[in-house]
Amino acid sequence: MSQLFSEFHLKGVSLKNRIVVSPMCQYSADDGVPNEWHMVHLGARAIGGAALVIAEATAVSPEGRITPGCTGLWNDGQAEAWAPIVRFIKTHGAVPGIQIAHAGRKASANRPWEGDDHIPPGDPRAWDPLGPSPVAFGANLPRVPHELSKDEIIRIQSDFVAAAKRALAAGFEWLELHFAHGYLAQSFFSPIANKRTDEYGGSFENRSRFLIDTLKAVRAVWPEQYPLMVRLGVNDFTKDSQPLEESIQLVKAFKYQGMDIIDVSLGFNTPDISGVPWGPAFMAPIAARIKEEAAVFAAVGWFINEPQQAEDIIAKGQANLVMLAHKELDDPHFPYHAARALGVADPQNVLPPQYAHWLKRR
Repeated sequence: MSQLFSEFHLKGVSLKNRIVVSPMCQYSADDGVPNEWHMVHLGARAIGGAALVIAEATAVSPEGRITPGCTGLWNDGQAEAWAPIVRFIKTHGAVPGIQIAHAGRKASANRPWEGDDHIPPGDPRAWDPLGPSPVAFGANLPRVPHELSKDEIIRIQSDFVAAAKRALAAGFEWLELHFAHGYLAQSFFSPIANKRTDEYGGSFENRSRFLIDTLKAVRAVWPEQYPLMVRLGVNDFTKDSQPLEESIQLVKAFKYQGMDIIDVSLGFNTPDISGVPWGPAFMAPIAARIKEEAAVFAAVGWFINEPQQAEDIIAKGQANLVMLAHKELDDPHFPYHAARALGVADPQNVLPPQYAHWLKRR
């Protein structure tokens, strides 16, 4: 029996298989409001047979967007616009999830196909990026962020809480906190970006504070029956990165505060990614170590493109879920094709009946 197509139960949520559509920014919203593009993008992946479809990094405040085209959950109108998309995902057999985020010092950027660089400060579309310290990311993102005061830190944590409440009101049943990829929370944890000398900087405990406090505050309002996931950048693969051992220690703290599953990813706190060991499923062994040492459920992505590759990750116990992005863009029906490749009985049943009854005639 295929382990990739076994069910996975977490809290009050059941996934029909272990395939997750990873959050993928579409940069196609207007004032944070999702639209028909998001309906089709996310809906197609639900129809394609994935068990969990997680909407893109969604900003908790206007200044938390990466670009002017990013989705948001900082007002009720945005939550109302998410609701029909959520209903469609659920109607067609997938669990709807969303990732909430603050872009930090990577904010106020042009969309990737329009430059993928900071919008010039004088441009009316621009806003001031924020960070733990006045340290620019560098390369195409040279703007020095405003160093957050303690009061501003507390306000942003309140924004995460409010966004979580709106995600629940919109009908989402799985919530992910984006603590990776060099965005605000990740940059607090990273010694590359965080040069503070107060209680939010320096030691492991201090650099962890923003992340742990934010998770704790969100957990207090996110229902116990719905999973709370954290995407953490566990390493930058540079000499200046926090060591993996610190990330494992942080994951243990997350678990204690109510995290249900860790999404193991990269740091991306520096434009120098020359040390990243790119290759097929290269993060899977790291996820396996974190899963074992922290005694947590784990999800992992990055260069997982073949059915047997995904099957092996689950069968070997390296992770509980596989996170697919590029492959899901290349093939929205990857779950169906994987079921056929892995010899799953009645692979058509991965799909909704509108498609399955046609394919059974083949």
